[in-house]
Amino acid sequence: MESVTQGETLGLEPLVAGERAKLFPAARFDGLDCLAATFRSHAYAPHRHESYVIGTIEAGCETFCVRGARHYAKPGLLTFVNPLETHDGEPYGAGYSYRMTYPEVALMQEVAASLSGREATGTPFFREPLVEDAEGAALFVATHRAIEEGGDLFAGEEMLLRFYARCLAEHADLAVQPIGAEVGPVALARELFEARYEEDLSLADLARLTGLPRHHLIRAFRRETGLTPHAYLVDVRVRRARERLRRGEMPGDVAAATGFCDQPHLTRAFKARFGVTPGAFRAAHTG
Repeated sequence: MESVTQGETLGLEPLVAGERAKLFPAARFDGLDCLAATFRSHAYAPHRHESYVIGTIEAGCETFCVRGARHYAKPGLLTFVNPLETHDGEPYGAGYSYRMTYPEVALMQEVAASLSGREATGTPFFREPLVEDAEGAALFVATHRAIEEGGDLFAGEEMLLRFYARCLAEHADLAVQPIGAEVGPVALARELFEARYEEDLSLADLARLTGLPRHHLIRAFRRETGLTPHAYLVDVRVRRARERLRRGEMPGDVAAATGFCDQPHLTRAFKARFGVTPGAFRAAHTG
């Protein structure tokens, strides 16, 4: 049986009323597809992918066969299909809504290497096709939605790497090693954030600057600062926004000047740290 892309499997059977399927790329992950779909009767024929299939059900129930056994996927569970494992899928009951990603082996090896502390040469293997992990499923849904919305690309990039790392650490045959001190590389990343906070930065930018792989950098940065790179960058942006608001600049202009996607994005971040909206803060300092 030849392997197929997810787009090819969706094209084999037309959707009916009440069904939807949105396939979209994960920005900053070359070739990584994401799928958000609702199926009432759509059934997948047995097929396989060269990539992994990782995701969760948001509502309803999907049944699928893999490794010679039938499984029933519901909310709160994570689904794992390893590369080149033959599987199918169809609604159980009234149907289901789900979110999936299809990461390539090289990406999972990159993340596995950051966790194990050594270069990954084999293909990471998920022991079970279906596992209970409500926290992981919630993280995945939030990550998937952030990627679909496409606003804060840095957030989506970091969240997806952290999710895959959680999956590998919790549900794959992988020995996780403590992260060592990376004071110099983390200092370089912090300097970049302070100097270029208004730019559309990425973990790939930081990897090139520091010489550390993306997820290794996330772990090292959190060890040194207590924050992930994205959280640190947002803090820098909020501090710079506060300076501008204190001078009387308008919140919309401040959001654009400090790297936020839009004014609501600034408002959420600012209120989470200072307890008031940017408009209220500006008014308090301008009379």
